[in-house]
Amino acid sequence: MVDIMSYTTDLIKNVSIAGHGQTGKTTLFEHLLFAGGVIPKAETVESGKTTGDSTPEEIERKISIHAALAHIERNGKKINLFDTPGSSDFTGDVILTFRASEFAILTVDARSGVQIETIKLWRNLERRNKPRGFFVTKMDDERADFDKALQDIKEKFRVEPVAITLPIGAGPNYRGVIDVLNEKAYFVEGDGSAVEKEGPIPDDYKEKAAAAREKLIEAAAEGDDALMEHYIDKGSLTAEEMHTGLIEALAEHKIFPVFAGVALKNSGLLPFLDFAADIGPNPLTAKDVAFDAEGKELAVPIDPGKAFSALVIKTAFDQFSGKLSWLKVITGKLAADSEVYNVSENKKEKVGKLYICQGKKLEEVHELFAGDVGIVTKTATFKTNDTVSAGDTSINFLHLRLPEPVHSVAVNAVAKKDDDKLGENLIRATEEDKTFRYLFNAETKETVISGMGELQINIILDKIKANQKIEMETHIPSVAYRETITKKSGAEYTHKKQTGGHGQYGKVVLEIVPLPRGEKYQFVNATFGGSVPKQYIPGVEKGVLEAMAAGTMAAYPVVDVEAKITDGKFHPVDSSELSFKLAARNAFREAMRNANPTLLEPIMNLTVFVEEKYLGDVMSDLSGKRGKISGEDSVGGIAEIKAQAPQSELLRYSIDLRSITSGTGSFSVEFDHYAPISGKTAEEVMKAREGHRILDSDE
Repeated sequence: MVDIMSYTTDLIKNVSIAGHGQTGKTTLFEHLLFAGGVIPKAETVESGKTTGDSTPEEIERKISIHAALAHIERNGKKINLFDTPGSSDFTGDVILTFRASEFAILTVDARSGVQIETIKLWRNLERRNKPRGFFVTKMDDERADFDKALQDIKEKFRVEPVAITLPIGAGPNYRGVIDVLNEKAYFVEGDGSAVEKEGPIPDDYKEKAAAAREKLIEAAAEGDDALMEHYIDKGSLTAEEMHTGLIEALAEHKIFPVFAGVALKNSGLLPFLDFAADIGPNPLTAKDVAFDAEGKELAVPIDPGKAFSALVIKTAFDQFSGKLSWLKVITGKLAADSEVYNVSENKKEKVGKLYICQGKKLEEVHELFAGDVGIVTKTATFKTNDTVSAGDTSINFLHLRLPEPVHSVAVNAVAKKDDDKLGENLIRATEEDKTFRYLFNAETKETVISGMGELQINIILDKIKANQKIEMETHIPSVAYRETITKKSGAEYTHKKQTGGHGQYGKVVLEIVPLPRGEKYQFVNATFGGSVPKQYIPGVEKGVLEAMAAGTMAAYPVVDVEAKITDGKFHPVDSSELSFKLAARNAFREAMRNANPTLLEPIMNLTVFVEEKYLGDVMSDLSGKRGKISGEDSVGGIAEIKAQAPQSELLRYSIDLRSITSGTGSFSVEFDHYAPISGKTAEEVMKAREGHRILDSDE
C-alpha cells in the first residue's frame, strides 16, 4: 500500500455523483479519474473493470450497488469523488455520500431529461440545503438536446440553472464543450480515447458563449452584496470577482451550475474538475448535526481547530482487509495509531492504520483532517452511525436519515442446521446496508427481511447463497393483524380445583371497555372491601395480559382495551396468584366474546412517484387494493400520489408498481394506524388462522 500525503480541510472538496439509473454516473466517475490522471485507462461498465463497480455482484449485473470513493488532485486541491447507485433499491448508499459531501452533481441524460429518481434525490438534497448542480450526459446521442434538458431542469425543480459549460454541437456533430467561466473550449481528441484538448472558442459559438457568460456574471453577483453593487455600477465583474461570487453563491446554494459532456469521449471533464477544485464548496462552509446529552439538536461546524470527532458513515467487509469502517471527520484530525472513544458504544478503541481509497484500492495516510473521508480497518466496536471522538463527550451526531424499507419477505434455511449461519449473515448484511432490516417475528414465527426493493433483497440472498452454500426458501410474510372490542362487556369466572391437600381457588369479576385507537391497554383495580387481596392483583393483571396475547377471533394480539377488576372472591387456604391469573384469563376471554370483537389491520401511508402517463393505471390499481387517494401533484410530467392502503395489499407492491410503470415508478411507505376490517376480508383472515385459535383452559 502506498503512503501518500494528507490534505488540510481548506484543500478538500467532497463531491457526490448521483442520478437516475442509466444516466452514466459510473462512466462519468471512471473517465473523471482518467482525466485527472488517477488511472491509466478508463474502462467500460460492460468490461467489469471500472473503479466504481468492483464487487462480484456489481460486475455480474453491470450496475452500481454500493457507493464507491476515489480522489483526484486538481489545482492543488483534493477532490473526493463518490460514485453512487441509480436504483432506488440502493438509495442508502446514495444518502451516506450526501452526508459526506458538500457538493452534489445530478446526472441528467441529454435524451430523456430529468427522471423520477433524480427528482427524489433533489428533494433529499433540498431538505439538507446541500449545494448542487447538474451534468447533462450523452450529448453525442442523436436525440441529445442541451437546451431542452436545461428547460426540463428549470420546470421540474423551479430553479434557474446556470450553464458553466456549453456543448459544441450535439449528436453525430458533437465536438466538445465551451468553458464559459474561463472563456475557452475543449475539443474531443481523436476518437475520444485521449484527454480532451484545449483550444479557442469557435467563431460560430462566440455569441452564444458571451450570452452564457453574462448570465454567469449575474449569478456570481448574487453571491455577495458588495459584488452586486459593483455589478450594478460597472455592468460587469472581473474574472477574480466572478470566482469569489460563484464560490459564495454556490456554498449558499443560490446558484445551480450545469455542465455538459460525453464521458465516453472524455469530453467536458476538465472544465468540471476545474470548477470543482476552484469553485466547489470546501468543508469549512458546511455544518453537521448532533445532539447533546439532553437531546437538544446542535449545528456543528466542520472545524479542524476543534478536538477530533467523526461519524461512521458506512461499514463494509472485504475478504482481504476484513471490516472496513468509513469515517467522515467532522472536527479536528485523526492520527494513525491513536486511541479514540466510541461515544455510541461507550468504549475506547485503538485505531491502527488509516486509509483513503481509489475504488477498492486502499492507500495509507498518517492523518485525516476535518472534512476528509477515510477508512479504518478491523475495529472491534465501530458500526455505521457511531459517533467517534478524541475523548468522552455527550455529543452524538445525527444518524443517517434513511428511508423505511418498502418490500419484505419471510426467509428460512432449507436445512435446519443452516438457520444460525443464515441469521449471522443476514445480521452482517444489515451492518453493510442500513436500509436492509432483519427481524424474527415472534408473533408469526417468521424470519422477515425488509429492504428498498426486490432487487436489493435478491442480491443479498444470492450473495449469501453463493458464499455460504446455504439453500433458502422465501415467501410473502404474514401480516400482523390485531383484535379489539367495540362495546363494553363484563364476565366473571371462578377457577376452582381440588386435588388433595391445598386446592386452587380464585374468582374474578371483570369489566372491559374499548379504548381510543392507539391507546393499547389499561388495567384498573376497582375492588373494595378486600374482596381480592392486594397480593393477588398482579396475578389478575398477568392473566389479562396472557388473554390479550391471543384474542378470541383469530388468536391475534388484543389492543386498545381497558380491563377493570370490580369484584372477586378468595379462599384463605386455597387461593394463590396462579389461581387468580387463570380466573382473570378466562374471564377476559368470556367478556371479549360478548364485546362485539373485531379485527384490525395495519394501514400504511404511501407516496408514489410515477410519470404522468402511468397516473391513471396506478390510481386504478391502488383503488383495487382498497387504497384511498388523499392527494396528487404533478410537476414537469412527474406525478406524486399520496394515499393510504392496507399493508396486506402492499406486500408485493414494489413488484406490481414496476410492472405497471415499466420499471420507472417508485414509492415510499410507512405505518400509520390500525383500522377495523369486516365482511369477506375478515373471514379470509380468520380462515387463514384456523388452528391458531386458543381454547379456554385452566392449565
